[in-house]
This record gives sequence, structure tokens and C-alpha cells, in this order.
Amino acid sequence: MKNLVVGAGLSGSVIANLLASRLNENVLVIDTKNHVAGNCYDYRDNNGIMVHKYGSHIFHTNNEKVWSFVRKFADFNQYMHRVFAIIDGNETTIPFNFNTLYAVFPPVFAKRLEKKLLEQFEYNQKIPILELQKYDDTDLKFLANYIYEKVFLHYTTKQWGLKPDEFDSAVTARVPVYLSKDDRYFQDKYQGIPLGGYTKLVENILNHPNIELRLNMDFKDVEEHFDRVFYTGAIDEYFDYKFGALPYRSARFTFEEYNREYYQHNSVVNYPCNYDFTRIHEYKYYLNDKSEKTVIAKEYPEAFEVGKNERFYPVPSDENITLYNRYLEEAKNLENVYFLGRLGDYRYYNMDKSIQRAIELFDTLVV
Repeated sequence: MKNLVVGAGLSGSVIANLLASRLNENVLVIDTKNHVAGNCYDYRDNNGIMVHKYGSHIFHTNNEKVWSFVRKFADFNQYMHRVFAIIDGNETTIPFNFNTLYAVFPPVFAKRLEKKLLEQFEYNQKIPILELQKYDDTDLKFLANYIYEKVFLHYTTKQWGLKPDEFDSAVTARVPVYLSKDDRYFQDKYQGIPLGGYTKLVENILNHPNIELRLNMDFKDVEEHFDRVFYTGAIDEYFDYKFGALPYRSARFTFEEYNREYYQHNSVVNYPCNYDFTRIHEYKYYLNDKSEKTVIAKEYPEAFEVGKNERFYPVPSDENITLYNRYLEEAKNLENVYFLGRLGDYRYYNMDKSIQRAIELFDTLVV
């Protein structure tokens, strides 16, 4: 074997495919899980519903190269994601836009806010709420504070397990009001769900005669020698936490089955201010699965603990980035060992960014 790829998620499978297909090199791909596709793993349940085990995954990108790559291995539907939220007891759209404005406020007040926003900004812009705070206008300040509390504050407290004064101000600065009636959660050119599911997509990417796959296998149990190692696991774990553990957030999903066609009016409904869970996923919307029953998952954020749950989100802070950079410096002492993916790069990547990262890394190898 010439190459070892640790992790059979998107980053690992893409780099393995490129090494095998374009360089005609042998690749061993290992994963500690009993399945491929990492946290975008999905499966069909007994009701014929495609369930996303680790929460909803929506593919979206503006990157032509990434879109061209995934389309070689799967056909996608034209699903465009929308997110609803319960705000003051009203089910409405997120991000906060003009439709949300009229759903949560009396019509006269909503009209006044809309008029003031369009007097200051162009239609179809996303305006950070901190920008609204700069204006000497009581209504605009009220709107900024309302969005901060009802949409951002309590949801983020649950999501990250932080107190308001512990939030990075840069995170708050990005909370927008969208001056549009576009209810889509993403505005990317290409959006959709692979018709066979994400697991099948990754299986197809790994389906190459030069690729060997071994599941239920830990990196430390590999005995062969390799010319190159591509590591998509946690970089701090690779170095046995010698500088300390990098913090992550995780999530627990409780699955419930109901004897009715649908549980809610949308695939994802957020609960910013109510309950301990952050959102409810209903999976049959994604591929328009037909069943007399439905399956939902309630998502409960929690701290990551080794051996207990999965690493989901790197925790953004200057302190954590400083710690990650220490590991990055340590990695420079290694020869032909490459780190990538959410865990290897300690970055929150959307799926297309994970694929893009693998493609760009491969391109540096063949220059």
C-alpha cells in the first residue's frame, strides 16, 4: 500500500478516490465506525424513510468543480432547504426576513419596520443586527434586540453551552436580518440531496479497484508501512493530546416514530427559546419518501466526551485556535502526513468545503 487514508467520510473518500483514479496508486481507507460517510451517514429504515443518523445534511455549493465531482457519483434532486422556527409561539422562517417580520409583528408595525429598513438598505441584502444598532432609530434598535434575543441568544446558549458574555462578538456580528422574501436557508446555485443517499454517494466514491476499505479499525492498529498518510481524524488525538484536548460540541438525537404521515410542516423546525432541544428533524421531506408513518429526531446539544459521543463542531475561540496552531506546528515536523477535514483542520466545514479541501490538497501533490 502506498497511501493510508484515516477516515471514510467525505474528505477521506474524496482524497482516496483522487489518489486511486488520477495517480493510479493503491489506497487503504480505514474508519473506526462500522459504516462509511462519517457524520453524513444515512440509511433507509423499516418504513422506507431515508434517515440521517447524525442530523440533517443538505448539500449546497457555488463551486463548479465540487458540483462536477459529486455529480459523477450521484444524481441529486432539486431540494432547497427551508428552516422554520417557533418564535413567540408563531411558526415562521429563519433567517429572519420580511416574511418573518409580518409573522411575528402586527401588520402596521411590520410595515413600518419594512419601510425603515428599505430606506436605509438595498433589497436582498443581509444586514447584521449590530449594524442596525448603529442607527439612531428606536424601531431599528428594537428589531435588532428582538432578533438577538428571540433567534440568536437562547438557541446559541443551548448550541454552545456558553453564557451570553462568553460569546465571541464576531459571532453576534454575523446574525442577520435578510431584506428579502427569499425563504431558502441557502442561496447557493446548486442545492439538493443525493437520490440514493449520502452513504451511497460515499460508497460510489470509494468504489475503485485501487481502494481497499477496512471498517471498525483504529489508526493505531494498522501494521503496514505507507509512503503517505492522510488523516481526517482529530489532530489532537493523533498527537495523544500532548498539548491538551481541543474542545468540541456534540449532539444527541432521540428518534421517535409516529403513526401519521407528517409530524410537522417542514423538514427542520428550530426551537430557539423553548425546550432543551434546539430543533426537530423530519427526514421524509428530503427525498419525498412515501409512508403512512414518519420519523423525527430531536437534537440535544452537549459537550463532546471521548468514548461517549461524536465530535461535531469545533468551539470557536481565540484560545482554542491558539491550541490548534500548536498542533499544526507539531505536524510540520512529520514527513508525508497530511491533516484535513473538520477534525484534522479544526474547522466547521460544510460538505462542499470538505470536498473542496480534499481536491485542493490533492492538487498540491501533483504540481
